[in-house]
Amino acid sequence: MPRPSEDDLIATYFAPLAGPGAFGLRDDAAALAPRPGQDIVLTKDLLVAGVHFFVNDPPDAIARKALRVNLSDLAAKAAEPIGYLLGLALPEDWTADWLAAFALGLQQDGAAYQCPLLGGDTVKTRGPLMLSVTALGAVPSQKMLPRGGAAVGDLLYVSGTIGDGALGLKLRLDAPEDRHWTAVMTPASAAYLRERYLLPQPRLALREALRLHAHAAMDISDGLAGDLAKMLGLVGMTTEIVAAKVPLSAAAREALKLEPKLIETILTGGDDYEILCAVAPAKAAGFEAAAAAAGINVSVIGGAAPGASPPIFKDGEGRALSFARPSFQHF
Repeated sequence: MPRPSEDDLIATYFAPLAGPGAFGLRDDAAALAPRPGQDIVLTKDLLVAGVHFFVNDPPDAIARKALRVNLSDLAAKAAEPIGYLLGLALPEDWTADWLAAFALGLQQDGAAYQCPLLGGDTVKTRGPLMLSVTALGAVPSQKMLPRGGAAVGDLLYVSGTIGDGALGLKLRLDAPEDRHWTAVMTPASAAYLRERYLLPQPRLALREALRLHAHAAMDISDGLAGDLAKMLGLVGMTTEIVAAKVPLSAAAREALKLEPKLIETILTGGDDYEILCAVAPAKAAGFEAAAAAAGINVSVIGGAAPGASPPIFKDGEGRALSFARPSFQHF
């Protein structure tokens, strides 16, 4: 059976996902009118098979991850999702079953997060599968939460738990040098960490708490140590953090107990997709209450202080931790 044309492919798999203003994906562009009193927030992430996900990952999970990492950026800007554009470069061995499952993942997450497809492009590639998602969100005018807005004395918070995604990736890679701990983890903990790598959880429910109480925020995608350095470095600040204050899941604590050197992976490995934010002490109680009402755990890990050096992480005895690579780097 011959493969469908590009037009047929779009009509079959992606047109059913189209939102208002997308014209059923039958036009070259979508039309989007900003809501009165609101600004549009835009973000874009590119994912490549073998770099950001495994080639044999379930197609619906690949689709969801591509959308969710962008929604995580919107969450950090305190933005409400509006829709997204999809760029899809399909390798020559794609199948109808794979594409149907991929589209279903997009459909389900698009509905769950109220973020419909607005348009995009689909091409063939001789290289690996590549996905590019541009997500659009809305915030009240002039209220987008910047990355570089921390002030002296602000408390530094993170949502959820740190290090799960990076540990999940290590479990997936199953390198021989890691088997002294990966092979003895309880199955439930190992499954939890793998799932955290496979499917990020964008903290969109935190946006109102951030909008009302935070000075600065970003999502943690390249590792807590590196992303914290980026955020504080923009405003000439630094911090000292006791590593034990960084919130960990039970599964991450189990891994760390089996191999204490994993603290570097936890703090620098990336794939957290949690929120890092700065909150004035006077607003801390309100922020914590609003986060709790939204069903999201937040934890203070330190405070912002003037300084040009990168953040320092210390062990329980006050010794500075040294990292070979403080964050994930694409190049």
